[in-house]
Amino acid sequence: MSEFTVGETDFLLDGRPVRLLSGALHYFRVHEAQWGHRLAMLRAMGLNCVETYVPWNLHEPHPGDFRDVEALGRFLDAAREAGLWAIVRPGPYICAEWENGGLPHWLKGHARTSDEVYLGQVERWFGRLLPQVVERQVDRGGPVLMVQAENEYGSYGSDAGYLLRLTELLRAQGITVPLFTSDGPEDHMLTGGSVPGVLATVNFGSDARTAFEALRRYRPDGPLMCMEFWCGWFEHWGGGPVVRDAEDAAAALREILECGASVNLYMAHGGTNFAGWAGANRGGGALHDGPLEPDVTSYDYDAPIDEYGRPTEKFWRFREVLAEYGPVADLPPAPAVLGAGSDVDLTEWASLSAVLEERGGPAHEGPVPPTFEELDVDRGLVRYEVGVPGPRQPYPLIARGLRDLAVVYVDGERAGVLTEDDVQLKEPVAGYARVELWVESLGRVNYGPRSGEAKGITGGLLHERQFLHGVRARGLRLDALDSVTGIRFGELPGDGSAGLYRGEVSVRGAGDAVLELPGWTRGFVWVNGFNLGRYWSAGPQRSLYVPGPVLREGGNDVWVLELEEAPAAGPALRLRAPDPTHENPPATS
Repeated sequence: MSEFTVGETDFLLDGRPVRLLSGALHYFRVHEAQWGHRLAMLRAMGLNCVETYVPWNLHEPHPGDFRDVEALGRFLDAAREAGLWAIVRPGPYICAEWENGGLPHWLKGHARTSDEVYLGQVERWFGRLLPQVVERQVDRGGPVLMVQAENEYGSYGSDAGYLLRLTELLRAQGITVPLFTSDGPEDHMLTGGSVPGVLATVNFGSDARTAFEALRRYRPDGPLMCMEFWCGWFEHWGGGPVVRDAEDAAAALREILECGASVNLYMAHGGTNFAGWAGANRGGGALHDGPLEPDVTSYDYDAPIDEYGRPTEKFWRFREVLAEYGPVADLPPAPAVLGAGSDVDLTEWASLSAVLEERGGPAHEGPVPPTFEELDVDRGLVRYEVGVPGPRQPYPLIARGLRDLAVVYVDGERAGVLTEDDVQLKEPVAGYARVELWVESLGRVNYGPRSGEAKGITGGLLHERQFLHGVRARGLRLDALDSVTGIRFGELPGDGSAGLYRGEVSVRGAGDAVLELPGWTRGFVWVNGFNLGRYWSAGPQRSLYVPGPVLREGGNDVWVLELEEAPAAGPALRLRAPDPTHENPPATS
């Protein structure tokens, strides 16, 4: 069996120095049928290792309810088959622009501290997850070389005892390969996030020499590694496209390698935030305590391998650099693309209230609005109902502490949309009135001091300065709609009303496709029961990626959950083949 160790200046495999040329590829952001192709693309770029996070909340949606934890093991087996080593980052916190940074919404105790209640939940999770890693470590003939303890903890906290407990948990569960931490190259981050005797690595996007000098001031010995070389970036709804020049990124990669360091490209291939799992950030500068910035569904990340698995200009520039440091494989055959485009024929509709009655969680009634967490809603929406007493004159209606967005109906008529930054309805409301607020979470914060904040109406409903009590609430989880069997559908409404639209699209030549949604406002799309993720007219993302393995020849079921307003001219969607970009190397290669 092989042995992977950390020397004073190098990584050592069976005593021989080895440089890790790794790329991040998250198994949970790529359809499983496409793992092999994406891993082969890493090899073709010149990488010898793949890195993945593990999202706790995906695999344990309710306490003790574990879902397909074995997916990690299958991915690691696929990595080995592709000829790649593997780095596993199990958290429990991962950031990753993922819902709540990977932490379940139901956690008790003080997360990311040495709180015993929290650590007990982590221990249960690790006990279920880590056997997938332990049996695939390199000293047992598997691909796993290293395992991370927590993630960028120095950006968050200073509980050194917590990090030590995590390393002890990892070791107690059978992790024998080297452990590591990763943090920004700043003194407070390195001191807050590192563990004595555990390899420290740094994350950055440029200026490698300065970053490694900071690491060396803190850790004079040990291999140098950039665990996250940010070669691209993510995008927010309502923001602009984010693109990094390929030549600039390649020069930054070359500088890392010229320092004698190992590297992990973040991301090598980003993939997609299917099923509403995209997280959110807080703006407002370095303190990350400002306005909510929800992440788009695409996690293309301007990575060298794009969302469709195609090589970009950045891929070819990186390949030239990496070829100087190791072997480069041939490109695998490109994935199949849709043979012919087709319109989606939507023929049925159910109101949001009808869907909620069929698939919603238990009804709740109390003096104040419950949070999403109290209603056990991780991704989805909650309908709050309240009565405005009367008779009384019109006063402002305010959803205090709203997170994140609410469509408001007064006596059954749509009255407006509230946001976190605009919590007061434009038109005053007179009493008596019946008010409904359909609130959607746009993604829990995945980084910074406001991680773990509650969703929903967190500060109460006000009519002028008076709290409105007697609030009825009911939640609708997104995963409750992975099947629509049993939902009573009727004719299309004809006025673009919110609700669940159902139809079919005929496919000839199944393969990767693009779903266009002109005129639709905000919601989610399922194809054959597979949730493609959120769409939103706020942009910059204008269409959704449909993985080829989701489609089948002939008829395909499509349902659209529109939360605001469908096209006035009629509900039209179109499935088409991707634009033929990034498929061939540039003439200069």
